[in-house]
Parts: sequence; C-alpha cells; structure tokens
Amino acid sequence: MSANPVSPELTPKIYASDQEPRWCPGCGNYSVLTQVKKVLAKLGSKRENTVFVSGIGCSSRFPYYLDTYGFHGIHGRAMNIATGVKLSNPDLSVWVITGDGDALSIGGNHLLHTIRRNVDLTILLFNNRIYGLTKGQYSPTSPFGQRTKSSPAGSVDFPLHPLSVAIGAEATFVARSLDVNVHHLEHVLERAARHKGTSFIEIYQNCSIFNDQAFYFARAKETKDDTTVYLEHDRPLVFAKGRKGIRLHRMDPEIVELGNGVKEDDLLFHNETQKEPSLAYLLSRMRYPEFPEPMGVFRCIERPTYDDLVIGQIEDAQEQGPGHLEDLFREGETWTVE
Repeated sequence: MSANPVSPELTPKIYASDQEPRWCPGCGNYSVLTQVKKVLAKLGSKRENTVFVSGIGCSSRFPYYLDTYGFHGIHGRAMNIATGVKLSNPDLSVWVITGDGDALSIGGNHLLHTIRRNVDLTILLFNNRIYGLTKGQYSPTSPFGQRTKSSPAGSVDFPLHPLSVAIGAEATFVARSLDVNVHHLEHVLERAARHKGTSFIEIYQNCSIFNDQAFYFARAKETKDDTTVYLEHDRPLVFAKGRKGIRLHRMDPEIVELGNGVKEDDLLFHNETQKEPSLAYLLSRMRYPEFPEPMGVFRCIERPTYDDLVIGQIEDAQEQGPGHLEDLFREGETWTVE
C-alpha cells in the first residue's frame, strides 16, 4: 500500500466525513473506524489517494464515514471492484471492508482469487459470527449447533475459519486482532497497510444485538490471559502471564506448564517470515476452548503483486510499438467458412 511522508497537519479527524456513524450501541465497528483513522494519519495518507471499497453488511457502511474516495458495492463483489481500482490507478491506497457473510459466502470465490493473485489491497474482515444487517441469521463462521433465526434447531454447517482460508490461498500477510484491544488493533492495521501485496486481517468484532459476547473469552479481563496468545516474531508462544506455553509434539500443538524442566527454549517459536505456510496454518487452527487463540501477525512474506505484474506486461507490450487490429484478427490459426 502506498503511503506518503507524514504531515503534521494530518490528524485522525480530517478523515472523518460529515456523515454520523450509525451502528448499534456497543458495536465493535466504532472502535475499528477510530483505529483506521489513526492509522491513516500515521501513514500520512492523502485523502485523494485513498479508496475504501465495501460490499454489503453493517461493516460495509465504512466508505460513508470516511472523507476519502469510496465505493459501496453489491453483495460479495468488493474484491472485484477493489482489484479494478488498483489496476486502473496503482498509486492509490485501496482498502476493502467486508464481513464474514459478505466475504465468505457469496463473495468467497472472489476472496480466494484476490488473495492468490496477491493484489496490493488491505482487506479488513469483520467477524461477528452472525448476519447482523439482516437481523440474526447464522453466517459461514457461526459455530456448529448455533441457534439463530435461520437455524432454530441449531446450525448443521461446519464453520469456515477465515485465517485458515487465507493462508490456504497463500496470502502474503495474515493477521488477527480484536475490536476492544485498540493498541494492538492499531499496530496490526498499520503493519497491514505498509505491506506490499494482499494484507488480510480478521477482526473479532462484537455484534451487541444479535450475537453479543461471541468472543467473550478473548475480551473479558478475567479470561483473556488464559484464552489468547499474542504472537511475536522470533519469540516463543507464551501465555497465561508467562505460566504456560505452546509446544509441538510431533505435528500437534500442546499446552505445557513452564517450570519443572520445561523452558521457553522448548516451546514453539513464531516465525512470521517463513515461506512455508504450514506453521502459520497450524496456528490458525488453534481455537478456544482447546487452545488459546493466537492474535497478531501470522504471516508476512514478499511476493510479486498482481498489479505490478499486469502493469509490467502492458509496459512490455507498449515498448514493442503500436499494433494493428487487422493483424491481431488474422494472427495464429484462422480459417474461412464458405
């Protein structure tokens, strides 16, 4: 994502539009919007060079609340629009705002191909494990057995896990954060925005009306130290205020108590720059209540971007000089039908 030298005149307030944010009281979207504005100011992003693209859902109101360029697309198609914007003007900083329903249901195919192509976009996926805008139906990330308006006897769908999907599609930057952990969220958003290529961030976001406290285990002061583990590059996976850690037993993670012969050197060390995605994928499959859920940057590697490669092909073709449409029509195998 392109960024400009920081100007002292840029503050979070200048990125706010004249539209009053309209979400339910207690919605996690307010927190994400605040941190995004902070990051834009920190990056020195010019409003005229910044675009927010969204699909359908509560999160997808974002473009209205930011004084930048924006595009509110149709359901599931934000990735396509954002790819077109980036290819048309590679100097733009393009963000995609989407939800677990918008991105993983009708938009699932587009999400996969955007990630595998490594288009230079920053994708924020708000995960509240419910369809909030349409009033409480189960979504692709809702837990098995969850009772909702569209699954009164309990959902019989097994949920998708966004980070596992992204890593399986070879995403070059993958991270997770939490709406109420504002300092961590700001840090992750800044790192994602500075990454060259597709940045995919899953944000655990509370829907206070239709799926309240879906991520209580990660938000509550009395539980979060034991139910989450914060990833640090080249550091061991330690949680529970340093009392516990994650160790590999063959290819399976296990929770161990530190002490009594178990040292930090025995634990799994996180390496976000590892080209082979297997360990990042393993971390994405660590889920509460069996394991503490990882927060932070899972993967951050370099790979050529789709937009750079496409533009390179166009420039190579232009260097060969102008062509002729008639020659193109008659090139290769042709035949005449009489």
